Amino acid sequence: MQYERLTDNKVNFTFQSKNFLSIFGLYLFSLGTIFSGYSIYLLLEATERVQRSIITWSGQGLFWCLILFFMAIFILFIPVEFLNVYKIYNSTFKDLIFNIIYSIGISLFSLIIFQYFISSDSLILSDISSIGKSVSFSGFIAVPLILFLQHTIRTSSIFINRLSYSFTLLVWIISSQIFL
Repeated sequence: MQYERLTDNKVNFTFQSKNFLSIFGLYLFSLGTIFSGYSIYLLLEATERVQRSIITWSGQGLFWCLILFFMAIFILFIPVEFLNVYKIYNSTFKDLIFNIIYSIGISLFSLIIFQYFISSDSLILSDISSIGKSVSFSGFIAVPLILFLQHTIRTSSIFINRLSYSFTLLVWIISSQIFL
């Protein structure tokens, strides 16, 4: 009899696409948002609204502004058109573990890409690499903490379930700015 009870309590750890797509969408939203902010800053430098510290001439600033702006639009286009998941599924402990694993896994993969595959020949490419690393570090540290806090207090507030995606995205963006 005891053997039957133990086999009934097995936990099945299989790939959860809904959890992966929500965390991947959050990562893309935060990366695209920070790239668009950086492109606006380059536009401000090119139009001489702020003192030049990154670009050397206006054409370079406009060129990189347009490249980063269109790259940010493309990155933001992916979760909107292809993923279509705007909810964090964090109701069970199993979902929490999957969300944390996916957050750390996506962040690790992107950290490797931004660390080793983007050369830092110019100051702008170095800044792009730093932006990617900061989003990754935020996915390592801040996002698992906020997911755990949301899971812990989800029963005490009805707003946690409705606003968890937006709140996690906001925390990811703000903490990425801190890591910059």
